[in-house]
Amino acid sequence: MFIRACLAALALLLASCSTVDPQVYRNEKPALDMKRYFNGTLEGHGMFQDRSGQVQRRFVVTIKASWVGDVGTLDEDFVWSDGKREKRVWTLRQAPGDATGTRWVGTAADVVGEARGIVSGNALNWTYTFNLQTDDGKRYEVAFDDWMFLVDDRVMLNRAVMSFYGFRVGELFISFRRL
Repeated sequence: MFIRACLAALALLLASCSTVDPQVYRNEKPALDMKRYFNGTLEGHGMFQDRSGQVQRRFVVTIKASWVGDVGTLDEDFVWSDGKREKRVWTLRQAPGDATGTRWVGTAADVVGEARGIVSGNALNWTYTFNLQTDDGKRYEVAFDDWMFLVDDRVMLNRAVMSFYGFRVGELFISFRRL
């Protein structure tokens, strides 16, 4: 029990050391407007690398993004390099009490609770727990530290670090393009 507690404390310490404050990007341009960028059809090309850096899978994702009032929907269809298909639907909204448009909340069926997002300048940082299903049917709750950077009006780059009990297990890289 003592060893588990020490490992958990170490994992939290290591995780807290690697956090970047989104405010460092506050002056970066173009400024990200969530409702403007995530509107219409987007296409993404990406890959998943394991903790050693080896590419395990690649994918293409098509996103149909729309807004009704202050609620956004991202309807995502993934096609993986191994032929598997996956669908995820995100619901986005400004965090309660945030009139500045900098704090966001997102939900999806395989996200545990809510994703929390902060927009600053051209950057968006999402943090959330994802209920990951493996090929053998097992499920693991994996933490995501998900960073998106707007390059121009059409292109956004995304890097998400995945961890399990504080230990990095892999990374996702995606290049999005508004069509």
